Amino acid sequence: MYEKILVAVDTSDIGDRVFEIALELAKIGKSNLMLVHVLSEEADESPVTFWPMNIGYNPEMIKEYHQLWQKFEQECLNMLNSRVDAARVTGLNADFTQVRGNPGREICKLSQEWNANLIVMGRRGHSMFSEMVLGSVSNYVIHRAHCSVHIVQD
Repeated sequence: MYEKILVAVDTSDIGDRVFEIALELAKIGKSNLMLVHVLSEEADESPVTFWPMNIGYNPEMIKEYHQLWQKFEQECLNMLNSRVDAARVTGLNADFTQVRGNPGREICKLSQEWNANLIVMGRRGHSMFSEMVLGSVSNYVIHRAHCSVHIVQD
């Protein structure tokens, strides 16, 4: 089976399903899990998506943005910690990392560095048009990962 499973998660409902499926796969093969969350301004849950883009240079608003970003980072770390704890309770070896950057590139890079045998990640099912214009993280990973990729549909 798979010795090392990289699990790309976020704070969405699909992130919950991705984790549950990865946990089931890991139990079968007694696999090691590495959970990864990529902090990205493009993420739906990112503070940037709620922030006006034409703020100019306003020190108070920039300070508020940084506070929102720090809160977002901490919430994501809490999510990762609780999922790692849940995996360990079942007897699995699990760890996590949180990085900032382009999700597709960071997932592929980490999977290669960690020598993962499988990547488990979600697909939100955006429209064909938005995927053509904006791209798709899952599509990027499928075409560039060095190992197998299991996609969990939204």
